Amino acid sequence: MPKILFIEHNGKQHLIDAEAGKSVMQNALDNLVPGIVGECGGACSCATCHGYIDPAWAQKIPAKGENEEMLLDGAMHTEPNSRLTCQIMMDAELDGLVVRLPISQY
Repeated sequence: MPKILFIEHNGKQHLIDAEAGKSVMQNALDNLVPGIVGECGGACSCATCHGYIDPAWAQKIPAKGENEEMLLDGAMHTEPNSRLTCQIMMDAELDGLVVRLPISQY
């Protein structure tokens, strides 16, 4: 089972077992990771699942779509590695993915 490491803005870490075929956001919600809200349920219509993808993983995930780009433009505390975690589907190749969480979702 692939793992995801979520790191809160204060440094607290949450290493979870992730289910392949589910989004990073849904895996976070299923494991009660603080800082991932997911208000839209993964429909890519809010930015409450915003996270910072560790640079080591940036080339291993799909590029941002236009809708995701627009939502991130309106989100707080974005960085070049900001992503909506609802748009990243987990699979075995993402085992060990590291996602840092912004202060704005607490």
